[in-house]
Amino acid sequence: MQQAQVCIVGGGAVGLTLALGLAKADINVLVIDSNGAPQPLAAQFANRVSAISLASQTQFEQLGVWQDIVSQRATPYTHMDVRDQDSFGKIAFNNVELDLPELGHIVENDAIRYALFTALQQLDNVTLCFDTRYQTIHQTETDVLITLESGIPVMAKLLVAADGANSAIRTQFKMPLTFWDYDHHAIVATVKTQLPHDATARQIFLDTGPLAFLPLQDEHHHSIVWSTSPEEAKRLMALPEVEFNKALNVAIDGQCGLCEVADDRAVFPLKMRYAQQWLNGKIVLMGDAAHTIHPLAGLGMNLGLKDAEVLIERLSKEGEFATTRALREYERSRKLDAQKHIAMMQGLKELFEGSNPVKKLIRGVGLSLVDNLGPIKTLFAKEAVGK
Repeated sequence: MQQAQVCIVGGGAVGLTLALGLAKADINVLVIDSNGAPQPLAAQFANRVSAISLASQTQFEQLGVWQDIVSQRATPYTHMDVRDQDSFGKIAFNNVELDLPELGHIVENDAIRYALFTALQQLDNVTLCFDTRYQTIHQTETDVLITLESGIPVMAKLLVAADGANSAIRTQFKMPLTFWDYDHHAIVATVKTQLPHDATARQIFLDTGPLAFLPLQDEHHHSIVWSTSPEEAKRLMALPEVEFNKALNVAIDGQCGLCEVADDRAVFPLKMRYAQQWLNGKIVLMGDAAHTIHPLAGLGMNLGLKDAEVLIERLSKEGEFATTRALREYERSRKLDAQKHIAMMQGLKELFEGSNPVKKLIRGVGLSLVDNLGPIKTLFAKEAVGK
């Protein structure tokens, strides 16, 4: 039998961040993931990236992995440009206005996972079980028993479900879920552009949804996230590459010059998920297993990393380990933050979607006012970069 104070199911960036933070706090950890172990980055950019906020950067610095992430590929951006298509609404700000070295970084998710994986391999109080599935999970008042498919039993004081948006653990333990379909699909790809990105993260709100151009390490490459209606996503995905490139250039209004897709396009549906219950005995939810939101503000990864940070803090306190009180404190604080961001994303989606003349006027006036009122613009900008 294997024993651990904490068993984490899910070896994504959030689960591995939790594992490293707990291990550095002298807590014994076991990680189970059905996928293979993280690998070094390929030469080609991956099309799944995250906008890492300054707060998340600080978190990685404290864990001692930020320089490893940067040494792979992490692109700082110093400017943000947000505008509404076909209206006068625009807001732009930069790091100098906020007295910051940069506004954040665009990082491939695989780079984060590999840096965390490498750091975890150096620690004696961590067991990493990739390519491993569990068979059953049972809990008592004080422990959780996980039986692996190999038949090996694992006993833990706490089980953390970091197993993604379709969490099997959340389903097994009947932890109720509120969800709705955003009626958007997101197309992601790496795009080569004629003009350099100038360390600028761009977002334009189209009638059918937002399109983001995120700068990558090569100044002529962007990662795009094009959120649009399912019907429009189907049409765009069916276009030959040349026609897709033309549609992309029109959508971004030529801001980056001619666009050319550099790798395969991928598409996935967007849904809001919010677990009404994050705690069941000694089982707790975290990351996408607890919440998913629209990617229009790039907050998803940062919300999950904050989950990990708060749980590490609660579990690292002296005294009895993983008390119900400590877990309830984690649940309460993180549910409140998730609710706030879910509501904010829904409001932004509804405001910026569609061609209703009244909404377009509100959007135009609102963005222009924010862009021209210094104190309000500073508050908006600091919220956007996680300060």
